[in-house]
Amino acid sequence: MNRDAGAAVRQGALTSNSVGSSAAKKVSAQEQPSFEWLRDTIKAIGIHHVAIMLFVLIFPFVVSPFIAFQIGAQSLIFGLIALSLTFLGGYGGMVSLAQMTVAGIAGYSLAILGASGTPEISLGWPWWVAIIFALSIATACSILIGWLSVRTEGIYTIMITVAIGAAFYYLVLQNYSIFNGFQGFQKVYPPKLFGIDWRAPLPFYFLCLTLALMGYFFVKHLIRAPFGIALQGTRDNARRMNSLGFNVLAHRLAAYAVSGFIAALGGVLLVWYNGLITPGSVNTGWLINILVISVLGGMKHPIGAFLGAIIFVLLQTFAIDLINRERFNLVIGGVFLAIVLFSPDGLLGLWARLKARLSPKKSIKSTVR
Repeated sequence: MNRDAGAAVRQGALTSNSVGSSAAKKVSAQEQPSFEWLRDTIKAIGIHHVAIMLFVLIFPFVVSPFIAFQIGAQSLIFGLIALSLTFLGGYGGMVSLAQMTVAGIAGYSLAILGASGTPEISLGWPWWVAIIFALSIATACSILIGWLSVRTEGIYTIMITVAIGAAFYYLVLQNYSIFNGFQGFQKVYPPKLFGIDWRAPLPFYFLCLTLALMGYFFVKHLIRAPFGIALQGTRDNARRMNSLGFNVLAHRLAAYAVSGFIAALGGVLLVWYNGLITPGSVNTGWLINILVISVLGGMKHPIGAFLGAIIFVLLQTFAIDLINRERFNLVIGGVFLAIVLFSPDGLLGLWARLKARLSPKKSIKSTVR
């Protein structure tokens, strides 16, 4: 009897210990989810995206206002305009050199419909009405450009879009009744909302950052959506997609609409950044510069547009300290030529190849062979 009682006591003690340990595990498991949701969120977004967002959020607080405005905001604006070309060319197979023209149409529309230093031409509409109409007009013009060029491919598409860009440049240069000729429009500033001067370096930087992030993640989502996959199919083989029942023309025009809206956002930010818009903002040189920015970063990933913009703005800002301003285009041309010859996929493609070459998996495979 005593032996049975002792065994029962020991069994009860073991049971209580196991119950206590399981309860302790449950308590500790209940304490961990506060960190698990953060880990899952970072994993879903991507660690590189989190690192980039942390960098761009901290950047304006560790540099001077000049750098935040001149380098940071300008890179985000050009990156947003180049993103429209990356989406259109990299995922739609339609290289349009009229993206800066679309951005210029948005900028001119904002200056004409809103307030500027030329009240005899500007209509002085409320800022939000002027922005809505400017974005709508630029998007509609982008669709029209697409309608004129989607029936061609390759070099012919490029020639048509360059011709449209050059025509718009000479139109705004020679027309004084609507576009004010070579003087353009001065004193085109963002509105003051919530007591904030949005043209001040820090607020304007975060305004550009917000719109750039929205454009980037929208394109990232769109290229993985059914529309984006179908668009990439039309890029690879339009005839096969047409035979499968897809409306190739509608997909391409929709791509022009999306890219036009993104470029229009960049155009509005650009006219606010400069505080003016003139024919020099939409000349043929800037048509080429947007292409250089897109190719420099890499047209196979949306982040390439912003990477190319950062490098372009850094060269534009600091290269003139080493060479004459007139020779800046020579430097940009040399960099562009080197990228095309040695890394057609841009700097991101070069990084991917270096990463693959230095990967431990590849070294192990080569050792096994």
